[in-house]
Amino acid sequence: MKKNVSIPFMLMGILFCVCLIVSNLLATKVIQLGPVSATAGLLVFPVAYIINDCIVEVWGYKKARLIIWTGFLMNFLVVGFTQLAILIPAAPYWEGDEAFSFIFGLGPRIVGASFLAFLVGSFLNAYVMSRMKVASEGKNFSLRAIVSSIVGESADSIIFFPIALGGLLGWRELCVIAVTEAGLKTLYEVIILPVTVFVVKRMKKIDQSDVYDRETSFNPFKINEM
Repeated sequence: MKKNVSIPFMLMGILFCVCLIVSNLLATKVIQLGPVSATAGLLVFPVAYIINDCIVEVWGYKKARLIIWTGFLMNFLVVGFTQLAILIPAAPYWEGDEAFSFIFGLGPRIVGASFLAFLVGSFLNAYVMSRMKVASEGKNFSLRAIVSSIVGESADSIIFFPIALGGLLGWRELCVIAVTEAGLKTLYEVIILPVTVFVVKRMKKIDQSDVYDRETSFNPFKINEM
């Protein structure tokens, strides 16, 4: 059976992947927001969760599952190529090798923590969003988007920071960082919620799609079901 992919869905998927890749690159810089320190990935990463919410709301969990795994693979591809570029000797006249390695040379521990946290957080976000939509008969999108984001972002932070920084920082510091990052990301999504609502309404109107996952398998590995 022929399966069609709409242009709006394709564009949302591309944007999702770009946001994930950019957020990992920006995560190498720590920024100061008043009294709070955070990685610069905070500027972009929550957008991926917003897109996740939009995809689940308009096209359903199956399409979100496809995009989540696509984002994972694209991140893996970028990390692989950047590590290869680091291993290849730099030209003798080029003086940026140290800076290049600093930006792109994320350690295996950081990469592994990032990938695992992303998968768990994204799938939890999609699952909660989908189940709440069915339970509420499609009502209260704003509430569903916030609750699903809190669950997803919290899981992401709880997994990432202990794996990435465990043993380097005390547990108290890790807890503070995890809670702060999850809170800031969720606040970001709350502030931008009117934009999310507008985008969802436009996508539903343009694509004539509003999927309810009443009989959908939520197994994250059933990527053959689209």
